Amino acid sequence: MERRVAIIGAGTSGLLACKYTLEKGFNPVVFEAEEGVGGLWRQTIESTKLQNKKLTYQFSDFPWHSSVKEENPSSQQVLHYLNSFAQHFSLFSYIRFNLKVIDVEYVGESSEEMETWELWGGNGKPFSSKGTWHITVQHTKNFSRKVYEAEFVILCIGKYSGVPNIPLFPPGQGPEVFKGKVLHSMDYSALDNKIAAELIKDKRVAVIGSQKSAIDIATECAHANGVKYPCTMIQRSAHWFFPELNILGIDIEYFYANRFAELLVHKPGESFLLSLVATLLSPLRWGVAKVAESYLRWRLPMKKYGLVPSYSILQGISSCRIGVLAENFYDKLKEGSILIKKSQSFGFCKEGLLINGEAKPLETDIVILATGYKGDEKLQSIFKSHVFQKYIIGSKSSSLPLYRQIIHPRIPQLAIIGYAESLSNLYSSEMRCQWLAHFLDGNIELPTITEMEKDVKVWDDNMKLHAGEYYWKSCIANCGIWYNDQLCKDIGCNHKRKKGLFAELFEPYGPKDYVGLSHKR
Repeated sequence: MERRVAIIGAGTSGLLACKYTLEKGFNPVVFEAEEGVGGLWRQTIESTKLQNKKLTYQFSDFPWHSSVKEENPSSQQVLHYLNSFAQHFSLFSYIRFNLKVIDVEYVGESSEEMETWELWGGNGKPFSSKGTWHITVQHTKNFSRKVYEAEFVILCIGKYSGVPNIPLFPPGQGPEVFKGKVLHSMDYSALDNKIAAELIKDKRVAVIGSQKSAIDIATECAHANGVKYPCTMIQRSAHWFFPELNILGIDIEYFYANRFAELLVHKPGESFLLSLVATLLSPLRWGVAKVAESYLRWRLPMKKYGLVPSYSILQGISSCRIGVLAENFYDKLKEGSILIKKSQSFGFCKEGLLINGEAKPLETDIVILATGYKGDEKLQSIFKSHVFQKYIIGSKSSSLPLYRQIIHPRIPQLAIIGYAESLSNLYSSEMRCQWLAHFLDGNIELPTITEMEKDVKVWDDNMKLHAGEYYWKSCIANCGIWYNDQLCKDIGCNHKRKKGLFAELFEPYGPKDYVGLSHKR
């Protein structure tokens, strides 16, 4: 049978999926709705920088060019790096730009027959004798449609784009009653930098939200307008942000990205001995977290501006909710060009915003909703089958149910890359793509569907243990090395990648430690 592979999306995950499937002799087709590669990096505001240090956000076999001196490159530098990667590995000829995937449909066995399977896809293999995927695409210029076929589909569509999360408003208090302009951060980021600058210049801007995009946009508005037209941030809760990713001058990787750090954490599927060690060392982990919290409170005037989070920094890391502050953010707060208002709800009126607990409306010209995305809904909607849509959503009390954070136990011949998060998403996506390449090449044997679902639940329970109410973000930052160990064991290579016991325990793990895994076997 044919072994056609289709990849949806040409962001970081899509480029990696293309590279590693090519290495295994496949001839993938990549569908990309935009005119170029890069995914989200094509739509960022002018001031956006890489939060990670560049050495932790790089491809394992393609380092940053020596001309990039910055520790945290700009969005344009990141985009150039991704384009250079695609060019170096000759990926462009496999990418079909300006083709938006409308939906994917599995044509083969019936839903009833698939329910009886004991093995994934009926045979535990990436390709079965019956099934094919029908991929409906629409050209973004002339709107013509076409259906492509493939035996295996890799979804690399990301969850922080496409479907904005718009809050619900009381009757008569929605954006339609506001005389000014309302847009989501997704639409603002997509604007040309000059157009965006003109839009906010000398305007009273309100930004709804408290995460990274809200802080970046508010800081950009403050730079543009100063104290004459201060930017107001309206947020429900505060989050942990670092001036840079270090604690007392020591890179955060030394606290949370080495094997010793993971000895302090309960991990999914761990042995009794490892569980005992984690329990005994938990006070040390708590102490490190308290040092980090004290450091940030000392370094930044968080309490003065009501920006001390209500949850621990441990929970922030476990749910991938930490970030790096925009440059001069607290300086802008001090000078008054950024104002903070806390509110659990708000609505619109003709003049601006009705903020809970305030008698007068906040007069404003522009409201930017930095309220996140509906990543689950975006992923669900790409499936034509209602059965598969239900599988993707799972239950309201669980995260996206993916075995090895890659494949759904009950959706055959399909993988999802780039959904689960870590402290460095490029790095984790590359690990998954190397695992997937081995699986497509027939080198990895899957357990039964029932065993996969049990494993999924073990990981889901672990995320709930550490991340609390934000478990749905599918964050594996707590045990990223442990997770990579599972992938290495599946591939059949040594999961201990360092030289010497000290290095193995205390040196941070990064992309270069896993170079060449796709060539094993």
